[in-house]
Parts: sequence; C-alpha cells; structure tokens
Amino acid sequence: MQFFQTPNIDFISKRKIAFILSGLMFLIGIVSLVLHKGPNYGIDFKGGTSIVIKFDGKVTVPQIRSALGKADLGKSEIKQFGSTNEFLIYVAQQKELSAVEMAQKVEKTVGEQIKDVKYEIEKIDVIGPRIGEELRKAAVLAIFIALIMILIYVGWRFEVVFAAGAIAALFHDVLITLGAFSILNYEISLKEIAAFLTIVGYSLNDTIVVYDRIRENLKIMRGDNLATIINASINQVLSRTVITSLTTFTVVLILFLFGGKVLHGFAFAMLLGVVVGTYSSIFVASPIVYEWQMRHGGKRGLKMAKKKRS
Repeated sequence: MQFFQTPNIDFISKRKIAFILSGLMFLIGIVSLVLHKGPNYGIDFKGGTSIVIKFDGKVTVPQIRSALGKADLGKSEIKQFGSTNEFLIYVAQQKELSAVEMAQKVEKTVGEQIKDVKYEIEKIDVIGPRIGEELRKAAVLAIFIALIMILIYVGWRFEVVFAAGAIAALFHDVLITLGAFSILNYEISLKEIAAFLTIVGYSLNDTIVVYDRIRENLKIMRGDNLATIINASINQVLSRTVITSLTTFTVVLILFLFGGKVLHGFAFAMLLGVVVGTYSSIFVASPIVYEWQMRHGGKRGLKMAKKKRS
C-alpha cells in the first residue's frame, strides 16, 4: 500500500520556510509559558487530594462545582470518570487541613448540597507537596536522560551531526507540544509526561528511518550532491511515514474522542506529537544535517560517504 508512487518533492529547498514556521511555533509557546508562569501542573506535581465519587442518580459537573463552591472549593478540577455518574475530583491541598480532613470536607459538602442523590466515595488518593516536587524533578530528569541516551545511540550508529539533528527534532516536538498545552491551559500530570516520552520515541523512530535511507543512498548515489541524496531518501520513505502516522493518528483520535476526560490530556499530547513528530523528521532533522554539512565540508565531510558499499 502506497500513498505516493514516485514522489519527487524538493524538501531541502523548503527548509528555510520550515525553520521559520518552527521558530514561530516556538515563540508562541514560550510567550504563553511566560505569561502563565510555567506549565499548568496537575495534582501529581502540585500535591493535593483526588477523590472518586459515584452517584446513584444523574448528577452534572456544574452541580458538583456549585456544591463545592459553598465550601470555597469551586476551583477544584472535576472530571467525569468511568460510568456516567462517576466523577473524579481534584482538590488542591490547604495548609490548615490534612489530606484526610480535606476528603471529609468534600464528602460532607457534597452530602449537604446534593441531598436528593445517594453517593459513594470509591477511592481517595493523596499526594503531598514534597512528593509532587520530587515527581516533577524526576520527570524532567527522565526526559533529559532519554535525550542523552538518544544522542549517544544516534551518534554511534550514524554520525555526530545526525545525532544533533535528531535531538533538535525531539526538542522541537516536546517544546511545541508543551507550548500547545500552555496555550490551551491544559494540565500536565504523570500521564502527559508519559505521552511526551512516547512522542520522543515515536519521533525518533521516524527520524531513524529517514537517516538509515540517507546512509544507504550515500553509498549508492556517490555522484550526486547531498541535497539530492537527502531529498531522494525522504521521498523514498514518504509513503511509509505517512501511512504509519495516519494509522497512529486514527487510533489516538478515537482515544481522544471516546476515552473520557481522564485520558483527554494524554490523547491530545499524542495527537499533536504524531503530527509534529512526522513534520520534524522531514523538515527539521534532515535539513539540520544538510545545513551543518554545507558549512563544514558537504557530503565529503561525512564518514559514511567515504565507506565503500559492501
């Protein structure tokens, strides 16, 4: 199955337009992060209490929010969870109350304000502010270590300039997705961090496929210049890349539409990550390799181009 039989798109000639587009997306995301004073961290990182409550009858999110507003908890995050009458309530921790007292306060308030419907507290989870801070540091460290390992792996398998292009593409994907979360004021919890790490892996896979074809064509197309080789390599894997991305996008779109509020942030990150990751593999990773080599020796500066075809 192929979407493109014999594509012959000059991607390298469009690299400056792509760089400008990426730069604008970066700038908008950074401005949003500055205005919002950083990402909107969820309870996993800020600390607080999460309560799963199930009602016997029909209750809406506005009803619950109105009830909690009587106890100055109207800003709590409320999501439909599981069945129609099951809800997940995130309550920020208050200094004067312990986690247990906070859960009791929520339960009492709901019971007093929504009297006509019976309910049951199914689950209570508590995360302290100190644990939240440690989780935040651990999440950043996990992403940093992943990028370092990728740099080492790609540099060993290909060349250092290819590793730099791959890392630039991964930073590009993660930062643009993070900027989109900030613009939409979406919350970032451990689920979203998992999505970011998945985006890193997905984008790297696409990039490695393109790089591998470039390495093969450097040996086969010895008489051609680097721009021709990179364009040919991207065009040769374009159909495979588009089919893989569309398949993944379709699955994640279904998760986004029907997975419920709890998975909404995770699915959104994956949706955007698939699109941005595919874009960066074509318009960021390989063009960066081209730009660097044109300034430092062109095709002749690549060790892979000097190896004889076996």
